[in-house]
Order: sequence, then structure tokens, then C-alpha cells
Amino acid sequence: MMTERPRLTPAVADVRRAIRENLADLSADSLVMVGLSGGPDSLALAAGLAFEAPRAGLRAGAVIVDHGLQAGSAEVAQAAADAARDLGLDPVLIRRVTVIAMDGPEADARTARYGAFEEVISELGVVAVLLGHTLDDQAETVLLGLTRGAGATSLSGMKPINGVYRRPLLGLRRSTTVAACADQGRAPWNDPHNDDPHFTRVRIRQNVLPLLEKELGPGVTEALARTAEQLQLDAEVLDNLAAEVMPTVLIPVRGESGVRSATLKISELEQLPDAVLNRVIRRSALEVFGVSLSATHTTAISRLVTDWHGQGEAHLPGIRVERQGGQLVLTSPVTAQPEA
Repeated sequence: MMTERPRLTPAVADVRRAIRENLADLSADSLVMVGLSGGPDSLALAAGLAFEAPRAGLRAGAVIVDHGLQAGSAEVAQAAADAARDLGLDPVLIRRVTVIAMDGPEADARTARYGAFEEVISELGVVAVLLGHTLDDQAETVLLGLTRGAGATSLSGMKPINGVYRRPLLGLRRSTTVAACADQGRAPWNDPHNDDPHFTRVRIRQNVLPLLEKELGPGVTEALARTAEQLQLDAEVLDNLAAEVMPTVLIPVRGESGVRSATLKISELEQLPDAVLNRVIRRSALEVFGVSLSATHTTAISRLVTDWHGQGEAHLPGIRVERQGGQLVLTSPVTAQPEA
């Protein structure tokens, strides 16, 4: 028995158009996977991908990550997988992960989730993983960064395309994805964590943004998202400038004693604007030591260049930094690997 074809509503059309534009640069027969939780954002994204992928000559599947953080999570994951298969997506994978407590529940779950994505990318040769972040998520990210005194890089929010990860829905409101699901007869799962006020992001979503809209007038959410877009343009230019000077500034060394080190030339660093200098420092720590520096840690290092008055070395997580003559010397002990 044939079922009635869902009508093409404005919400459904907007989701499909956003996906089509985001994937326009991919080659035919490429495998694209959607990170599917079963919530309205990712479910609308999955439905849109199922429609657009065949028309673009792409293969489309879904990966569902079961974090095991809530009772019944396995059933929720299975329901999401069933929905993906009903849409015609293939392959559909469920990956169960162990969330290790380190940096807080949200960050720890994200680390575990992206670890699962990376495994799937490697195993199947996935060229793009689509994530269901919306304009509302972008605004919340910017506002959260403002409350933490974050720099321009953090305030630039999430990118529509960041390597293999793509966010086609960043220009659409959450209300659009909810409507798209309803218009297509799809029943999304509503994560109870999204209503838990213990999470800062939930308080921003439920209390802070509505208050700003009430007191300042409508359009605050869109304005915050536009701020992210504008800062992304600025950040891209500064990142490119930092990348250009890296070969002339950074000298990485791996010693036989099991000590990884790097030197940065003071004379070169002193000529850089602060925004580029900070990026060079952060890139050096990440490329040589695999360490992501906070704004506070970055400032502690940059002061050895910009505010030098004979102060001692800076001790940061995993790195020791000291000024020796005309160089900044960064060192970090590494554990020796056992011989095979």
C-alpha cells in the first residue's frame, strides 16, 4: 500500500537547500554520514540528506553514538538507527562509547563522540560527517564565550565546514528543524539533558536568550550568529598570517633523552602583532606537544616576549617555557615508548 508523499513545506525546503549548498563541492560517489542522535535537529538533517544525496550522486549513511549516560540510551540509539534505515540511509552504525570524566560532562561526552566519529571516518573512508548544529546553537556558543571572556577565535563559533565535519544547518533556526520533522511525519527524541538547568548552555537557552530578546527586542539570536560569521572572517586572515610565519619562527626538536622541545625566535616574535603572536604560540604548543593552550596560558608565554623584565620560566600543563637569550625554549618530557 502506497503512503502519501510528505508535502514540501517551507521548513523542509529550507533544510534541503542548506544541505545541497553545503555539499556542493563533494565528488560523486563520496560517502557522507550524518551524526544522528534522534533529536529534531539531527533527524531533520538525516531526512534532508536522504533526499539530497542520491540527487547529488553521493552515498549517505548515519552514525549513532550511544554515550551510555542515561537509562535507556541503548533503546534511544536503536530507535535513531531504525529511523535512519527507514529514510533509506546506508550504512547505519551504532557506536557505544565510554565517557571518561576529565573536563566536565558536556566536554567529556563530546570527546567520546568525536572519537567514535574518527573511527568511522577511518574505517569507511567517510569524506564528510554532517552535524545538526543550528543558528540557535551558534548564538548560544557565542554568548557562552562572552561570559567566559573568550577571544575572537572562540567567539567566531562553529564553522559550516571544518575539515571533514560540516554543519549545513548553521543558518537555520531550531524552530525550522522542529517544523521540518513535523511536516514529514517524523517523531524526534527529546533529550532530557536539553532541559536540565545544571548545564550552563541550557540556562542560556531557556533563560538568558529569552530575557535578552524581551529586554532588547527580537533579533538577538540572529545578531549573535552574525557576530560569529564576521569574526570567522577575521580569524581566518589572522590564522593564515600565523601559518605563514611559522616556518621562520619555530624550530621543533625531538631529543634522544625523551624530551620534546621547540625554540621560538624572539627577534621574529617581537615584530608580530599580538593577535598573530598569540596564534603562533598556540600553534607551536599544539603542533609540537599536542597541547591546547587556554587564553591565560597563552598570555603567560607571550609576556616573556612583550613584557620581559627578567621573570622566571612559565610552567603550563605539559610544557615548560623559559627565555634563553634570543629564544623562547619550550620543553616537555614525554614517556619513552617500549621497544617492540
